[in-house]
Amino acid sequence: MWPRQSQATKVKQVVAAESHGGAVEITPLGDAALSVRLAADFNTNPAEALRAVLAARDRLRAANIPGITDITPAYETIGVYYDPCCAGSIELLIENVRHAIGATAIKSKTVRRQIVVPACYDREFAIDIADVAQCAKLSIEKVVELHSSVEYRVACVGFKPGFPYLSGLPPELATPRRATPRKQVPTGSVAIGGSQTGIYPQASPGGWNIIARTPLRLFDPANDPPALVQAGDVVRFRVVDRKEFSALTK
Repeated sequence: MWPRQSQATKVKQVVAAESHGGAVEITPLGDAALSVRLAADFNTNPAEALRAVLAARDRLRAANIPGITDITPAYETIGVYYDPCCAGSIELLIENVRHAIGATAIKSKTVRRQIVVPACYDREFAIDIADVAQCAKLSIEKVVELHSSVEYRVACVGFKPGFPYLSGLPPELATPRRATPRKQVPTGSVAIGGSQTGIYPQASPGGWNIIARTPLRLFDPANDPPALVQAGDVVRFRVVDRKEFSALTK
């Protein structure tokens, strides 16, 4: 008996037989998922890359392709997870995915939600804010002002359940990640890593520079969806003092 061919191998063979001259490249992501890469460069134009990814995600959702169990956007790609027992042939699945992404007649249903995140920048919580200020050659007060004065877009959610990667950080605040990551970053820590900012939804190891903390709960398995923020949302930070932080924590 011949050994059963893996689903990933089948995907590779299908993809190899197709032309990738277009705007979409599909590659296997394990035995039950596809990685769909769009012709979008996040580093060159993050706003346009995010728009393209979210539009493609919305088209895939609207298409209701049989067998697809989850659709997860990232910076320049979309993870398409499927049940091999329900999706039919891999050739049909890939054809359906390509067709859905190219279906420009399907209008996006994405609503840009605006989420205000209370953040306390007291030194008790902002344990790396002096390092960020030194790197930026700014005062700590100016770092707080800049960080809390702009709108951020959620580029994607990952690393930990509910962790939002936020684009739109003022370029003056871009700070390299710490040379030695911490073994434990407190829940709710607001941090800067490179040209992005983010929020740790649970206590975990991490190498970003911590500049504030929020009392908001970013991930709750009892909620639907469990993550407070989603890709495409708009986030603003609202400065709160220690007293208000404590009141919001109760």
